[in-house]
Amino acid sequence: MATEFETGEGTDRGRESAGRPVDREWDFVRVRRGAAGTVAFLGVWWAAASTQPTYLLPGPAEVGRALQAETVSGALFVHLGQSLVHYLPGVVAGVTAGAALGIAMGWFRWLDDVLTPVVRVLRPVPPLAWIVFAIIWFGLGHTGAAFIVFVGAFWITFYNAYSGVENASRDLLEVAATLGVDGEYRLIRRVVVPDAMPELLTGVRTSVGQCWMMVIAAELFGAPGVGYEIITSANNLAMERSVAYMLAISGVFLASDWCVRRLEARLLRWRA
Repeated sequence: MATEFETGEGTDRGRESAGRPVDREWDFVRVRRGAAGTVAFLGVWWAAASTQPTYLLPGPAEVGRALQAETVSGALFVHLGQSLVHYLPGVVAGVTAGAALGIAMGWFRWLDDVLTPVVRVLRPVPPLAWIVFAIIWFGLGHTGAAFIVFVGAFWITFYNAYSGVENASRDLLEVAATLGVDGEYRLIRRVVVPDAMPELLTGVRTSVGQCWMMVIAAELFGAPGVGYEIITSANNLAMERSVAYMLAISGVFLASDWCVRRLEARLLRWRA
């Protein structure tokens, strides 16, 4: 039984605790595995595409050429900029409003009692279900798409903030009161919010990722941006261009997720 643990996960943990050189060696092993998986995926993709016409399934080479053409012409950056125009305001407003309301309802019981029925009615409604209202209220433009992103970011952040505050450590609150931290707003700012920060940042990170999906879906109905280019290219049977924009949005998602990870590590450094 001990041998099984030594050859499995226990060995990995032992390597991680042995020191920097071994850590680098283990990281290199993981990179090689990831590279092997990527090559295998590209091989399967190429094999499947070689039996189909390009308008049904473009291969990696066709998609690569389309991505290069869009990048060189600058069209890719123009359309990404259009998506960012409604993505960023929607995420910032949704995260801010969701965090504020989640913290308030998690702490003030009377507010929780008043708003919980409304929250339970509205929460199950998918953000994309609001697209019709967004078009009617704001038209086919950046504001309507930003509204859809706002709804998605709001609910994700709200529930993480609410859960974090509701599960705040009672021991910390008692210690803070003993040390003279009185008043609800001082407790929220100095004790509750820092204690809820891991769950709150999880909500922010989830919002950043999920809202890229929402913004693309919102653009499929006519708002300018990457999503609109994806559906327009598909309608014109330029599938290699459509897939190129899909890969571009994946790259932007990975970059934004990396940024949020770095921010999370910095803000939670005090917990180490």
